[in-house]
Amino acid sequence: MSYPVFFQPADAWVGDLIPFQKDGEFWLFYLHEVRTDPKPGTAWNLVTTKDLTQFQDHGVALPHGTREDPDFNCYTGSIVADDSGVHHLFYTGQNPANLGPDGLPLQLVMHATSTDGMATWTKHPGLTFGAPGGYESADWRDPFVFRDEAAGLWRMLLAARHSEGPERRRGVIAQCVSTDLMAWTHTDPFWDPRRYITHECPDVFEWDGWWYMVYSEFSETFTTRYRMAKSPTGPWTVPALDSVDGRAFYASKTAERDGRRFFFGWIASKEGNSDDGAWQWAGTMAVLEARQNPDGTLAFGFADELVDSFWDEVPLELDGQLIHRELPLRLDAPDGYKAAITANAMPTQFHARAVFDIQAGTTECGLLLRSSPDGDRSYVLRLEPKRGRLVFDRWPRTVTGDAQWHVSGDVPFAVELERPCHLPPGRHTLEVIVDGDLCVAVVDRQVALSTRIYDLPAGGIGVFAGEGSVTVTDFEVRKRTDN
Repeated sequence: MSYPVFFQPADAWVGDLIPFQKDGEFWLFYLHEVRTDPKPGTAWNLVTTKDLTQFQDHGVALPHGTREDPDFNCYTGSIVADDSGVHHLFYTGQNPANLGPDGLPLQLVMHATSTDGMATWTKHPGLTFGAPGGYESADWRDPFVFRDEAAGLWRMLLAARHSEGPERRRGVIAQCVSTDLMAWTHTDPFWDPRRYITHECPDVFEWDGWWYMVYSEFSETFTTRYRMAKSPTGPWTVPALDSVDGRAFYASKTAERDGRRFFFGWIASKEGNSDDGAWQWAGTMAVLEARQNPDGTLAFGFADELVDSFWDEVPLELDGQLIHRELPLRLDAPDGYKAAITANAMPTQFHARAVFDIQAGTTECGLLLRSSPDGDRSYVLRLEPKRGRLVFDRWPRTVTGDAQWHVSGDVPFAVELERPCHLPPGRHTLEVIVDGDLCVAVVDRQVALSTRIYDLPAGGIGVFAGEGSVTVTDFEVRKRTDN
């Protein structure tokens, strides 16, 4: 039996995650998205994992309210434990029929507690509160609560919007403070850049002297970003590469275990299960591990536990020989293109790793996924040293007719599926995990790119180089089972 790499409930999709680490186990609460019409209310469901490779689905954890209740939809929030061991759950309550002064569905901060280790929750509707004056009542969500030990108080961060200003630049992380987790006082904004529509799913944590603020925006791009500071009150600085992943991996929030920090988010599905379909809200859960660089910036890649779960080697047949007998494999194409594709198709679920020794001046190199034998039809993970980026592409792109000019070669890869990365001459490692229609790539354990792959269901795997010289020094594929 083959276990899924990425968790998704059988009857629904995974929306925003609220991760919590308890006794070495990750409790991953998530918004349970059911795509039916009319839409039911949204509950918090729960899945747990100890090893990031096997997941236990516990079903509904926090039920949504009735069609008359303010929490018909229980949206994103956070969980903390007080000194007595009581768990406090803060969440967004929303009901499409409950409108604010702006005529849009009102968003409210709501509170529940658990005295039995998060097995059950008791809601406290009397502690509900909405946005104060100066803020839009329809954007007051995703309460994230953390303890500021130096200040001796609890801080609650909220994705909010000013009621005035340019429509696309009103986003603010609003702030409330408390000494007892019960009574909250509105105070100055936690972060107010006047840059985005809003800053969804805020998250703050400290790591070896650095503070990190994580948020998701859908203004410039639909992605999760982070900022850095030396204190929880800022000033916040922008790292050179401030995004966690690309367009498909969204609303990621974090949890820590044994000094390691993990980002839990969802890879969006696409309409019509098609590569050309529009991205949808919610999808399949995915996790990236953050690693701290010497300068405090964050690198993103696969958790070792996930990579180690692929234990069976997949033979790679190239020109009648196993690929390991051909290594190192030199791809020399100073003014052209050269590729080497396996004769055998890959399983639907695998982890691949290739090391490219890139010569100075090379334009491109990378991996071909689900490729035809000649490499002309495939998904492409393309490293572009001259442009300093990783690109996810496919060929053919959109085909609108039978003639040659109906192959839309002039319609490039989606801009949202490129990631800046540092690619100086020398060795670089490109990893990828494929599981059905999900694909996640990582460069040098620094840069991650997630996406969906629907249209090409099967094929070989290959390496390529264009306008330059590359030596493939390592190339392996592994799967989880013998099936």
